[in-house]
Amino acid sequence: MIWKVKPSNEFIKQFPDKTMSDYLGIEFTDFGDDYITARMPVDHRTQQPMGLLHGGASCALAETLGSVASAFCMDVTTEMALGLEINANHLRPAKSGYVYGTVRPIHIGRSTHVWDIRIENEAKQLVCISRLTVVIKPQ
Repeated sequence: MIWKVKPSNEFIKQFPDKTMSDYLGIEFTDFGDDYITARMPVDHRTQQPMGLLHGGASCALAETLGSVASAFCMDVTTEMALGLEINANHLRPAKSGYVYGTVRPIHIGRSTHVWDIRIENEAKQLVCISRLTVVIKPQ
């Protein structure tokens, strides 16, 4: 297991509310030994004008997943995780329902974490693949 703190929704509820992830309707759905999954609705909050999932919403889901995963790999009382770089390839449009993002580690170092995030539609088709680099800083 890669986590310093066992991932749970109870721990996540300690984070401030009224954030972008709250506005976008992101919900954490599954926690494993080396992954976390969350879902996000494809609706008026996350669609672009043509009715498709906005690429920025996919990036927001990816960054939320990677940042939360980093929080479980560090001491949140003395350290903070900050997104340093995000890359996303949008592979297939999503029009409705939910998309599901799963984050897994590529590298967990003392000062940087690199995460692989795969976002799929309800048919388990890959919609977006993203890589997030997070820097770990003292608070």
